Amino acid sequence: MTDRLSTRFATCKAQGRAALITFVTAGDPDVAATPAILDALVAGGADIIELGMPFTDPMADGPAIELANLRSLGSGTKTKHIFALAAEFRARHPDTPLVLMGYANPMLVRGSDWFADQCKAAGVDGVICVDAPPEEDAEIGPALRSAGVHLIRLATPTTDTARLPAVLQGASGFLYYVSVAGITGKQQAAQANIDMAVGRLKAATDLPVAVGFGVRTPEQAAAIGRVADGVVVGSAIVDIVGSHGDAAAPFVQQFVAALSGALTPKIQETAA
Repeated sequence: MTDRLSTRFATCKAQGRAALITFVTAGDPDVAATPAILDALVAGGADIIELGMPFTDPMADGPAIELANLRSLGSGTKTKHIFALAAEFRARHPDTPLVLMGYANPMLVRGSDWFADQCKAAGVDGVICVDAPPEEDAEIGPALRSAGVHLIRLATPTTDTARLPAVLQGASGFLYYVSVAGITGKQQAAQANIDMAVGRLKAATDLPVAVGFGVRTPEQAAAIGRVADGVVVGSAIVDIVGSHGDAAAPFVQQFVAALSGALTPKIQETAA
């Protein structure tokens, strides 16, 4: 099986740019509207899609994504709908990596083997389980690896040199650096701190390093993209969905295109 994640990161690296990783919540504003929003992400230039699994107690997420979870759950979104959305996305976009991001409860309520098998069947490339630390890898890691699905780990500003090997053990796909010690949303880490953290992580692993939490503008994305292998944008896109509802797709595409354009290397003009 072709590894879509490593292929996409390699393609972006060959083009001299960071991968644009975009997040939306499955079923926001409802299941029927989600395919058009996912297609808009791809059309806008997203390289990798994170599809959030709505949960009632999203402890790492700020107000924007929390509201998206409530909109999705309020419209009746269930796990079966998320896997159907993933499978339909895979049929439409055979080469675009798709990662499920969420919390352990919805992933493990039917057992890790069931969840991993559903991921594999739907063409999901990776899983980010926010509240499953390395010490609890046995709860989900072996099942995902057996199914050929990447378990993508999170590193944070508090992940010190002693802790990092545990985070990297069993991780694959890419390493997600959470740039702020807090929830998703508007706060942003100083660029100098991001530069330093990415350098430290890259020295410790060959996995691509993607940076997220607090990235809201093309300018921020461009600055992070100069040092990281990937840039994750979530809350800013989710806000657009919140504002425009089932008519959000063209607005999402326009914003993602601006982010993508900011990450595209500018051709240097040669002097005449």
